[in-house]
Amino acid sequence: MPVSDPWQQRLTAARANRQLAQRWRTRQVVANSTLDFAGNDYLGLAQDPRISEAQAAGARLYGAGAGASHLVSGHLAVHDALEDALARWTGRERALLFSTGYMANLGVLQALADRHTAIFHDRLNHASLIDGATLSGARSRRFHHRDTSDLENLLGRSECAHKLVVSDGVFSMDGDVADIASLVTVSQRHSAWLMVDDAHGVGVLGDNGSGCVGSVWNSTEVPILVGTLGKALGTAGAFVAGDAELIGHLIQFSRSYIYTTAQPPAIAAATLKALEIVQGEPEHRAQLNANIAYFRREALRLGLPLSTSATPIQPLILADEARTLRWAGQLQKRAIHVGAIRPPTVPKGEARLRITLSARHQRGDIDQLLAALDQCRHHEALCSPCV
Repeated sequence: MPVSDPWQQRLTAARANRQLAQRWRTRQVVANSTLDFAGNDYLGLAQDPRISEAQAAGARLYGAGAGASHLVSGHLAVHDALEDALARWTGRERALLFSTGYMANLGVLQALADRHTAIFHDRLNHASLIDGATLSGARSRRFHHRDTSDLENLLGRSECAHKLVVSDGVFSMDGDVADIASLVTVSQRHSAWLMVDDAHGVGVLGDNGSGCVGSVWNSTEVPILVGTLGKALGTAGAFVAGDAELIGHLIQFSRSYIYTTAQPPAIAAATLKALEIVQGEPEHRAQLNANIAYFRREALRLGLPLSTSATPIQPLILADEARTLRWAGQLQKRAIHVGAIRPPTVPKGEARLRITLSARHQRGDIDQLLAALDQCRHHEALCSPCV
């Protein structure tokens, strides 16, 4: 008799438990013909031929990859130019490129915090922020979502000399926006630094697309600003912006920056072009906002269970996980891709369709989505035992 492999037993049990809970995730190869209402290409720049050409030109000039980490020989002139442009855009002294948004959040928190630090998280912060705090070894507390009174209470009870308040800018599953003004006030009152991960706000919000923090709040008020390049800017990677002292510290102590190959230079070249478009062509944001307003008006007219978000992230709260999967499946049959979000990504009882809008969507695309959602609702009313 062969000896059973304890690792295989562990993996099999984990798979069985997740499948039993109907939470087993399956990747889908999305066809070009599918209407995408699940991605984060908010301004439609991922498909802009000018950015594709800039990426191709960057590859021809610099090669396909950087070949080394930033501190070895991978930091090229195009990376330096992009960091300078991102710093100017966000009104900071310096910016630092990371390969992904996840690595940026892990790198900041690991480099700044330790067991003598207290970190205060919004309860709905992105998983990368939670994981970064855990990696740092800091003492973490979570305050109620967008509840600065709860945050103030927790800060007032903390005896740590080094306190760090951490929040998403735009919350990725709900689409609502952090109250930056209140976070600044409370953090300063308790001598805490404030870190905002504005992954879903950069490129979308603000007069010049610099996000819900951007140049509105300076580095004294929001010392740590994180943004991603793979959403509204349409490329890949992330950055941290702040004063020279912060960026210098991260270069020395952030392990996810030090010990990884630098961003491909062609991506940096493409991002420079994307940044130029975002700042010089506000019509993309205007079109996005028009699409959001139209979708919300028509969805509410149809009686769909829409949240109060005013950003491109428009959750339809269906509560029941099986119901959410049914609706997503019905949409998929009509070649419409929408994210079916279930626990543990969102709290239990808050399963939802996460609908995201883009400036590339035409009015007819949105009408097609609305008609399909209305059909899901009508089918459910005719088949009430299925609910």
